[in-house]
Amino acid sequence: MLPADDAAPGPALRCRRLVKRYGDVVAVDGLDLEVARGECFGLLGPNGAGKTTTIEILEGLLEPDAGEVEVLGRRWDRDAQELRERLGIQLQETLLSEKLSVVEILRLFRSFYRRGQSVDAVLGLVELDSKRDAWFGKLSGGQKQRLAVACALVGAPELLFLDEPTTGLDPQSRRQLWALLERFRRDGGTVLLTTHYMDEAQALCDRVAVVDRGRVIALGTPRELIASLGAEHVVEFRLEGDAAPDDPSALARLPGVIGMRRSGDAWLASTSEVHLAVPALLEALDAHGRRLAHLTTHSATLEDVFVHLTGRHLRDD
Repeated sequence: MLPADDAAPGPALRCRRLVKRYGDVVAVDGLDLEVARGECFGLLGPNGAGKTTTIEILEGLLEPDAGEVEVLGRRWDRDAQELRERLGIQLQETLLSEKLSVVEILRLFRSFYRRGQSVDAVLGLVELDSKRDAWFGKLSGGQKQRLAVACALVGAPELLFLDEPTTGLDPQSRRQLWALLERFRRDGGTVLLTTHYMDEAQALCDRVAVVDRGRVIALGTPRELIASLGAEHVVEFRLEGDAAPDDPSALARLPGVIGMRRSGDAWLASTSEVHLAVPALLEALDAHGRRLAHLTTHSATLEDVFVHLTGRHLRDD
């Protein structure tokens, strides 16, 4: 990383009134963001929400149609070369030569930077020592993803951009990558990531912005956003034949129930008192001759926040 006295004060990243259009489609619609130095910030939203377009503008890969972007106290229109020395970027898809070895790829990326980490050190960080001489085309999906992150880390960046870094990874590979990002943070790095996984955002992010249709619709810590539901738990149930309750609004007024909403063929009741809500719900359904096909309860999560705000699940296309 650059010496501390080279770093400008203020946030690691700031954008104001960001707009990007593709013909009649508005991909980013007046979006504002600010990411503090040393923070892990999550950008959440379904496919088509504008996350990747936003992150590519912040990375200097796209020009916005309107708005301002400031990265590490610098601007892309006058400080592009300096910024590229200070950033690490992992794209949603990384296309590399199938017949280059892992160590050859890392040496290539290391050559792009005046400062950085040794190739051997980064191989150890991403646990690819045993694959150093393997061709890229022979790596598993998880190994390719870890190599893409290694390429982003080899220049010892101050700010790391990760676009859906764990998509398609098995649980063990995801946990390995999480541990890697936590080490990067402990060393003073800043992370901006997009993800489809709410558990990932809750585990890694200090704050998250929920983006839908190119706008930020909620912003805060995971705990703050979950608390905004006003409920600690969610009761999910389905009726036989995927039927709807006779009067969903009446169920929302049951003891312990704060709100009721539909999600696909399931119904979700928000509650802070499960011990009151579940018996009352069962009694009301039985009184109307409705039979349950399924019932579960879980603690409220960021996924519940997203469904509450948008009426969709995060992974809905």
